[in-house]
Amino acid sequence: MDNRVGITTTVPIEVVYAAGVTPVDLNNVFITADNPQDMVEEAELAGYPRNICAWIKGIYTTVVRNSDIRRVIAVTQGDCSNTHALMETLHLEGVDIIPFAYPFDRDRDMLKLQIEKLMQAFGVGWDEVNKTKKTFDKVRAIIRQIDELTWQENRVRGFDNHLWQVSCSDFNGDPGKFAAEAAAFLDRARNAPAIGIPVRLGYIGVPPIMTDLYDYLESKGARVVFNETQRQFSMPFDTDNIVEQYSLYTYPYDIFRRLEDIAREKERRGLHGIIHYAQSFCYRQIQDLIIRRQLKVPVLTIEGDRPLYLDARTKMRIDAFIEMLK
Repeated sequence: MDNRVGITTTVPIEVVYAAGVTPVDLNNVFITADNPQDMVEEAELAGYPRNICAWIKGIYTTVVRNSDIRRVIAVTQGDCSNTHALMETLHLEGVDIIPFAYPFDRDRDMLKLQIEKLMQAFGVGWDEVNKTKKTFDKVRAIIRQIDELTWQENRVRGFDNHLWQVSCSDFNGDPGKFAAEAAAFLDRARNAPAIGIPVRLGYIGVPPIMTDLYDYLESKGARVVFNETQRQFSMPFDTDNIVEQYSLYTYPYDIFRRLEDIAREKERRGLHGIIHYAQSFCYRQIQDLIIRRQLKVPVLTIEGDRPLYLDARTKMRIDAFIEMLK
């Protein structure tokens, strides 16, 4: 059995690690590459259309370039609507595809069935999976404390909050090392001076493809103290089993449960405004009209296409939004 398996988004990694296999979040490998823009262009040279999400193109090139990743768990429901075509093009490259689907209506019986199919694919049972979950609960508890230091004591930057939480999708391939590094960061953060940036923002939507968003916001006097989707990757709730855990996980389900979580955190964290990030050519852009109608807080919607810096127009819109909040 191959020792590494790619994942297109957060999946029940307890199953994968219980089997002695290392999950690799293909999104994280893509966006942290030396030249992610080059990876997008490589997918386009292979035939991917210009008007397709850059994350999908980046995932495709990431798998093609990494010959040791010959299996990919592809989330066929609850993530990107282009994943089906991605699966087919990767299959053409000789990659084995393991499908996983989050039921739209959060049906726990259906979710349990999907998890059990994943367990069958990796040859593990509930005992091993539950034991792994208990270990990971301790790791996620450290990340929860980092999040608390972000919004309660203002000792953690928005980007660091983003990075630690988004990395929970695969624990960077080594849960033990990840936990040790997170604990060391937590110790340093506890003794760090408070960050005196007045405007408190929430960030909602998929993680940004632009590389300088958090730095730019802070340079203008605003700080992200709530990263919605990234926080969900860290499973920020106490649960007895992974079926309950992945049913509470909001990202793959309907927008209204996500909005409940966002509204609750808006009050709890004292947010002044929200930045809604929408990836170009993503169906989730349509949800912006629901978000604006439902959230009782100023919302700035920004759009990103490729892994580049913020463009001048987006910077001007951010400047005006922050000045308005001030």
